[in-house]
Amino acid sequence: MKTEYLLEEMQEWRRDFHEYPELGFDENRTSEKVATLLEGFGLEVHRQVGQTGVVGVLQRGNGPNSIGLRADMDALPIEEQNTFGHRSRNAGVMHACGHDGHTAMLLGAAKHLSESGDFSGRTVFIFQPAEEHGKGGPAMIADGLFDRFPVDEVYGMHNMPGLDVGKFGTRVGAMMASEALFEIEIQAQGGHAAMPHQGADALTIGAEIVGTLQTIVSRKLNPGLNGVVSVTDFKTDGQRNILPGRALLSGDARALSVETNARIETKIRQIVEGICLAHGVAGTVTYETIFQVLTNASGPTQQAVDCASTVVGAENVDGNYPAVLGSEDFAHMAQERPACFVFAGNGTEGPHGQPLHSSDYDFNDELLVPGSSFWVQMVERQLVADTA
Repeated sequence: MKTEYLLEEMQEWRRDFHEYPELGFDENRTSEKVATLLEGFGLEVHRQVGQTGVVGVLQRGNGPNSIGLRADMDALPIEEQNTFGHRSRNAGVMHACGHDGHTAMLLGAAKHLSESGDFSGRTVFIFQPAEEHGKGGPAMIADGLFDRFPVDEVYGMHNMPGLDVGKFGTRVGAMMASEALFEIEIQAQGGHAAMPHQGADALTIGAEIVGTLQTIVSRKLNPGLNGVVSVTDFKTDGQRNILPGRALLSGDARALSVETNARIETKIRQIVEGICLAHGVAGTVTYETIFQVLTNASGPTQQAVDCASTVVGAENVDGNYPAVLGSEDFAHMAQERPACFVFAGNGTEGPHGQPLHSSDYDFNDELLVPGSSFWVQMVERQLVADTA
């Protein structure tokens, strides 16, 4: 593979990022290291794009086409449980999603392409902040990302625990779900626990709402459409012998289409209104879609499948990979330009096979070479050098 000679360097970068993780929009050390490395490779570098984002531009030849490659840089507010030498040194912050590896792979591709890349055109390397709470992609776009650095297509990649290293997966259409956060507030009439008939118990009403919300996916959505509705928090002002008069329910909804997301919101509002009306209490709902559905375009997806097949063999590439109900703010970039997002296997054993966002997860350094080689192949395939 083309970047195999860079493995030690990429591993050093990756482990350094892992030791010093930073949360969204606080990636100051990370982004400065990225920018300094890109400058050392000879790229045109732009700092503070979307607050802490970095963009590197590499122009070669007179080719008219351009391509954008994106990696995310932020970590999570998790206390790491691993004990290896490169474990997090920042208490309560951890690279539990592999963004350290994503950044290192894109840096490796940038170095190789700057030194010996066989292409003609413009490659834009996008190092994005604040992916985990869905604000980094929109921030970079609002800061003129695609106006200042035009691209014909844009690509993203994420490691996937449970999938063998050396395997890639993607699909045309909905690849990852939207995410909406909702809150339901119930204003009832608290009272004495021994005399519930004199009030309206917000906890009992809330519990009824929680149970009924589960029928949205099982009974109110077309079985062929994917969705998830989860209540994740339930607070009341009740005490030992005091029935609560107020309850606050918080939750998360996922969907693989705008229409399904809208139907989930409608049904949540109808359920809350109906149950609260039946009990003679007030109920309000707030529903905010944070992440959009990530949709892969057909042309870029075929290009990604072809490039991955060249790197690891067609037998190791799934072009109809199952859609994932997780969310990813690369979706915002995919709404701006034709795009494709791919998964790359992180392995199945030890920390590499642990679920993303687990305190004992770790990015697999064996993915650094195939991942960065995929990026190189993508640029050289899309931006074909003029041989005339």
